[in-house]
Amino acid sequence: MPLDQQDVDTWEYDADGKPVPETDKEMSFVDHLEELRWHVMRALIAICVGGILLFIFNDYYFRYVLFGPLREDFLSYRMFCRLSDYLGTGGALCFHPPHVLVQATEFGEQFITAVKMAFVGGFVVAFPYVFYEIWSFVRPGLYPAEQKATRWVIVICSLLFFTGVAFGFFIVAPFGTNFLMGFEVGGAVNQPKMDSVISYMIMFTLPAALIFELPVLVHFLAKFGLVTAESMRQYRRHSLIGILVLSALLTPPDVVTQILIAVPLYTLYEISIFVAKSAQKDYEAALK
Repeated sequence: MPLDQQDVDTWEYDADGKPVPETDKEMSFVDHLEELRWHVMRALIAICVGGILLFIFNDYYFRYVLFGPLREDFLSYRMFCRLSDYLGTGGALCFHPPHVLVQATEFGEQFITAVKMAFVGGFVVAFPYVFYEIWSFVRPGLYPAEQKATRWVIVICSLLFFTGVAFGFFIVAPFGTNFLMGFEVGGAVNQPKMDSVISYMIMFTLPAALIFELPVLVHFLAKFGLVTAESMRQYRRHSLIGILVLSALLTPPDVVTQILIAVPLYTLYEISIFVAKSAQKDYEAALK
């Protein structure tokens, strides 16, 4: 296919006189902003699509997902009861949520909450694609070796994210709901508002999802020599205190939920030590 002379005149050449491919040319700040804008736009479109689908099926979404831990037939309650029977503990692990009457006391509260939670859920559903768009913008700035070492980062981060959401939804939320709704003072009756219940369900799940990304964060820090396995072992006790403080900040003010967050977080910390040790070897090899 013949080339237009005007196109040839706009080519850029390296020191050896060879044409520089378009992908290798240095982008200006404005070009970076334009590229970022399109990545953000595509991510927002994916979130909106997920949000619209959840809004269409909002009754099922609220009844069995957002209000799921308030139901007697919630999966976690049945599984813990079966586990108790299997272990022969006489129902020690079997528990049920107290009866909760969720109230909507503000004008338009149910509609506004349905729209808000549809897009929160849309973000959760579309997380792999949203992260893909973010990573697509960041990846070209890495060296080829770094790009090769992080080729599975989207899959790993997505799996850890959904594992954290599942942990918060099936473990933290039932225990937290049972404790908070079953705690009474002075004969007062628990009749929470809709917005309050939804806020706590978010606090039960999304912080857990972010916490489960800890091994990935440690991997990148160790890759650049900012964290070592030895330093993580040395500051293990300090980290335990920090984990307890972080759990208190990320969860509702009750001990049960804080422990449920702190235990897996400390487990992830121990796993991250092995991750850091592996990444540290790559960093030391790169220095030689």
